[in-house]
Amino acid sequence: MLSVGSSCSFFYINSVLLFTLRSKQVFCETSRYILLFNLLLADTATLVSNLLLYILAFLGIRISYYACGPLILLSVLTVTISPLTLAVMSLERFVAVCYPLRHAAIFTMRSLSIIIALVWAFSFIHILIRVFMLLYVFTTISLDLQMNDFCSLEAMFFTPIFNYFEEAYSSILFLSVGAVIFASYIGVALVARSASTDKASARKALQTLLLHLIQLSLILTSTLSSTIITSIARRVGRLTLIRIYNVCFVCLTILPRCLSALIYGLRDQTIRPALMQNLCCRWRCSLF
Repeated sequence: MLSVGSSCSFFYINSVLLFTLRSKQVFCETSRYILLFNLLLADTATLVSNLLLYILAFLGIRISYYACGPLILLSVLTVTISPLTLAVMSLERFVAVCYPLRHAAIFTMRSLSIIIALVWAFSFIHILIRVFMLLYVFTTISLDLQMNDFCSLEAMFFTPIFNYFEEAYSSILFLSVGAVIFASYIGVALVARSASTDKASARKALQTLLLHLIQLSLILTSTLSSTIITSIARRVGRLTLIRIYNVCFVCLTILPRCLSALIYGLRDQTIRPALMQNLCCRWRCSLF
């Protein structure tokens, strides 16, 4: 129940922050807030889909492959969107600090719309590849429509070909995104040493990029959580395994999806007053 409670709390905070990012004109016209909204939307969708899967497993409910498929594909789709958006946000901070005069010309509303569309299109291509692979497996293997196990990524994509594809895809994706964030961090660090740079802005950008690296590391670890739990399951009992699974669910699945709200919602001087006002207002409304 602690896992469900923490998930609902983070979902509430993310929802209020999403509402906040659409409540003022400045949030709808500033590049970093537009990218944050896209990241937060993907994180919230991942949070909801994983929470539904967790509740189904907790209640012991087994569903059909047709019902399980959309939940799994939604989770996989948004997991891909998050690291790609983190890469774009890191580049945006790099341009803002290193090329402040060109920032407004590079990150226009039109360019941001194209970038976000490309991020979603790339993620949909990943989903389509998985769907075609799944259709191929279903045509070669005779399966009952009702799942024998709980709805999960491992139960849906159960053949070795999915593991090979996921390992290759995740390695390329996270290495590329990690290289972009690290390169942005190095670029900002080098520019921060010059006398003409705004030291406070550069220092804040460095802290944000470092947090992006931590967030990316947690997302990468969450993709490996099933492998970690599978290896642990061979050495411990069922009760211990359930406790470890609950800890991994909170730390590796839920925590990375709330870091966006913590990084920007609490640190950003523009968002924080509006976010706290909406949080307090909605909390009071819920009491009456």
